[in-house]
Amino acid sequence: MAEIITAVYAAADTLQNVRNDLVAVGIPQEKIRVSEDKRQVQVMGPETAEAEIEEILRRHEPIELHTN
Repeated sequence: MAEIITAVYAAADTLQNVRNDLVAVGIPQEKIRVSEDKRQVQVMGPETAEAEIEEILRRHEPIELHTN
């Protein structure tokens, strides 16, 4: 089953760096949603990749991180 992991960042300029890191490890771009006004990145992925995705999101020091 797919999980949606959401990270919220203090600075909007962090969002592109997060997206680039996710794409670099093989996360398809269509599975990544970036909302600049909310300063958040959402990633839809399988539970098996959840730990790797969270590790990448945490590297950029989110102010909030949760899984739906």
